[in-house]
Amino acid sequence: MLALRDAGALLLGYFDKPVDAIQKESQSSIVTDADLGSEKLIVGIIRSEYPSHNILSEECGFIDNKSEYTWIIDPLDGTSNFVSGIPWFGVLITLFRRNLPEMAGAYLPICEDLYFAEKGKGALKNDNPFSLPADKALKDSLFAFCVDYTEDQDFLNRGLETYKSIVRQSRNIRSTNSLVDFLYVAEGKFGGVMNLFTKVWDISGLGLIISEAGGVMKNINGNDIHFSISKELIEENFPVVAGNKKIVEQILSINSLMI
Repeated sequence: MLALRDAGALLLGYFDKPVDAIQKESQSSIVTDADLGSEKLIVGIIRSEYPSHNILSEECGFIDNKSEYTWIIDPLDGTSNFVSGIPWFGVLITLFRRNLPEMAGAYLPICEDLYFAEKGKGALKNDNPFSLPADKALKDSLFAFCVDYTEDQDFLNRGLETYKSIVRQSRNIRSTNSLVDFLYVAEGKFGGVMNLFTKVWDISGLGLIISEAGGVMKNINGNDIHFSISKELIEENFPVVAGNKKIVEQILSINSLMI
């Protein structure tokens, strides 16, 4: 909790000010001094409290101490929003035991909302339990669809065909392309989300929060999502869909027709 709030406070010190952004693997992926500063702060707190644990983070990579516990960090989720002065960003920290997320926290510093989930113990927002509506239909819901730059034209085309079908079958489309979409799903503000480009630090903790709120997260082929803690995990892409079971099944049905 302390690391989430402290990192959020650091990010606010950079927000809505001129920030230099460095492009990483594509035009959709950038890093700033805010990302690096937030990561350094979080890693420092974890190392001081749990020096024997592993750490896997978006910017520093995999620190392997051969522990069964691994902290997965996204020090600034929504960097492109942040750089543009849009307040759709936050901090994500997830604790894994072996290859399974056990505990997760997400913090939105602009509105000071802190989300927390522990496996088997439900989801909390600012210490208050919450859950998503199990019976909400896609036609009555806003839906978030997110996509980034890719050179895989076939994959992009299939995703956009799915997008068109969701437009026709949902109330409307909204998207922040950040943790905000998933947290809004967990709260029932959005009926669901499909994101074609995520990494382990983007979705592992959010998947736990959503499942503990009563929802589900699957890959876009309808399978459970499996993580294997290693340095190779950093490169793996996870196209996912999340929402209540009813909406996820409908979206997977739509998507299967496009494959």
